[in-house]
Amino acid sequence: MQITVVGLGKLGAPLAAVLADRGHDVVGVDARPELVDLLNDGRTPIQEPGLAELVARNRPRLRATGDAAAAAAGSDASFIVVPTPSLASGGFSTRFVLDAVAAIGEGLRRTSRYHVVTVTSTVMPLATSLEISPALEAASGRVVGETVGLCYNPEFIALGTVIHDMEHPDLVLIGESDPRAGALVEAIHRSVIAASSQVRRMTWVNAELAKIAVNTFVTTKISYANMLAGLCEQLPGGDVDVVTGAIGIDRRIGHRYLRGAVGYGGPCFPRDNAALATVAAQIGASADIALATDAINRRQVPRIAAIVREHAEPGRDRVGVLGLSYKPDTPVVEESQGVMLAARLAADGFATTVFDPAALGEGGTALGPAIARAASLDDCLDAVDLAVIMVPWPAFREIPARLRARPRRPRTIVDCWRLLDAADLEGLAALVYPGRGATRPRSDRTARGAAGRRDG
Repeated sequence: MQITVVGLGKLGAPLAAVLADRGHDVVGVDARPELVDLLNDGRTPIQEPGLAELVARNRPRLRATGDAAAAAAGSDASFIVVPTPSLASGGFSTRFVLDAVAAIGEGLRRTSRYHVVTVTSTVMPLATSLEISPALEAASGRVVGETVGLCYNPEFIALGTVIHDMEHPDLVLIGESDPRAGALVEAIHRSVIAASSQVRRMTWVNAELAKIAVNTFVTTKISYANMLAGLCEQLPGGDVDVVTGAIGIDRRIGHRYLRGAVGYGGPCFPRDNAALATVAAQIGASADIALATDAINRRQVPRIAAIVREHAEPGRDRVGVLGLSYKPDTPVVEESQGVMLAARLAADGFATTVFDPAALGEGGTALGPAIARAASLDDCLDAVDLAVIMVPWPAFREIPARLRARPRRPRTIVDCWRLLDAADLEGLAALVYPGRGATRPRSDRTARGAAGRRDG
């Protein structure tokens, strides 16, 4: 099948490569010439595990252009994967989607070939029917549902595992203008996804609501686990891992995303949660759970900062933040809890150093020059008296070995994800586990470590 993918960013480039890898002839479209040139040279325009290999081996079936109209005119389907920036209201802007629709529509005027336009970018409920469909009809001179199809088909992926998530989704969600359009989009996905993946086809508005509802439910589980972590910190002997490990056995709850650690971030979770609350307010409905989820999430950086202050003193102790990306295996720092914590600790008067295996550039830019950037994990550990593990990067499991290899003065490790074993740090560092009752009182051992750091 001939397919156009408009937008070669963090989702569009992997989508184009995955489709080409399944035998489709794919033309990627982007307004940025440098991204077009990279793809035409067989190189990836973005950083994502496994993408470079897919692009390199599918060059005969994968090319790029800046001309969306020409690409659409020669294809059976187009996928629009462009940004939909958040608005001050909490909703999403469709201006880039509408620009893409206008260009695709121009191309469709040149041919009578049946074509399905598929919006993969996340949009608000009713955006497809009230904005996108009329724009497509005006640009193409066709009638949606007759000579052109229109589907809403958002992806459920996480940066760092985009290719795997595209190939093994739990759910493929398709909002369709008509059965013919939905069947074509489903056929494209069936050529990619695992046999166990389920496809659900429905109306536009139900698909639009389902997309943000999925992410809002997941954020609710994250905030619920973090609420339990805060409770456990105040209860002598409380342990959030024991509690969530038990309740997650119940099949009505499950263990996925039920981990008391730090708040959620990234390009989807925070804004989708806000979007659900926004659409509810606009139509006079309530979204109290979404509002509570967001409120709990906003309390997580102050919660971790308070734990740091219990084990270190502003103006005397130096602190490090380990992890600036919003999750492992990506350089993206959008709504990053690590970036927010570093800024908070610096504002509290701590000399702050940060390190991340992949996101140091973006994270450092977001933080500005007042916060030091360590070039390596060793450099960060050397520079600080207390380090906070904010992202569960596998490299951070090496901290005990790093401390044993190079003698250092005593320090404290605040391990938000419980990656490390206290026995491995015996004599090397005091280990603090947020989410456990023992983190609240300042232990004698930690106090001695802090005293030893004064002249370090």
